[in-house]
Amino acid sequence: MRLMFLGDVVGRAGRDAVCERLPAMREQFKPDLVVVNGENAAHGFGITEEIYLKLREAGADVVTLGNHAFDQREALVFIAREERMIRPVNWPAGCPGLGTAMVETALGRRVLVMQAMGRVMVEPMLDDPFPAVNRELEACRLGRDCDAILVDFHAEASSEKMAMGHFCDGRASLVVGTHTHTPTADHHILAGGTAYMTDAGMCGDYDSVIGMDKAEPLQRFLRKLPVERMKPAEGEATVCGVVVETDDATGLALRVAPVRIGGRLMQQDLPNW
Repeated sequence: MRLMFLGDVVGRAGRDAVCERLPAMREQFKPDLVVVNGENAAHGFGITEEIYLKLREAGADVVTLGNHAFDQREALVFIAREERMIRPVNWPAGCPGLGTAMVETALGRRVLVMQAMGRVMVEPMLDDPFPAVNRELEACRLGRDCDAILVDFHAEASSEKMAMGHFCDGRASLVVGTHTHTPTADHHILAGGTAYMTDAGMCGDYDSVIGMDKAEPLQRFLRKLPVERMKPAEGEATVCGVVVETDDATGLALRVAPVRIGGRLMQQDLPNW
């Protein structure tokens, strides 16, 4: 099975790039499942229902969120009826929405998509992600209850992301980090067969400060004073992510490769698998 994951979509530049390029990427690579992190899609902060539906129409099977999940207040309402938009599974009890989605592909294979959020240097402080993820992995065993498991771990610290990768090793097809908006070069398959990448990178304009127009972040670093609300950079975006091919018998990873298309970054096209 082929799985494709695209990192945090930031603002109009990011969502326009994903909506423009994803249909062709699906046609070229023919993934069984596409997951997109959309938590920064609405002007850099959260997501609206209209944007969610546009990402789905472009080819996203599941949209994940993160610490900005509910920045747009309408998300508190429509997440309850959209089973393929998920927020971190370790959000405290009573939070609307779900932290997992079970998706059946066109070929009848079952894929569990899960998101969790770290607790090191990131707000809000949620419940411990490790037992929350463990409960889901124990309840839905890879190769027994589903054919693949994809975990989006939304966290700041590389160490916490790496720890989660090893914690899930042998029990998930892919553990991929989001939130820091910078693609890492450490995509590989762990000892137990789980594909791992510390951060998928963002789908946004890299002539920026993690997707935001440079002026205001520089002002805050130099003068320690906020002047105005941060806004997304609007130049050409790079679509960043990762693709994985899994073993049909075990659900574990056989191959993993990064994706970087368009914009300013060195290009890394879809693999010719």
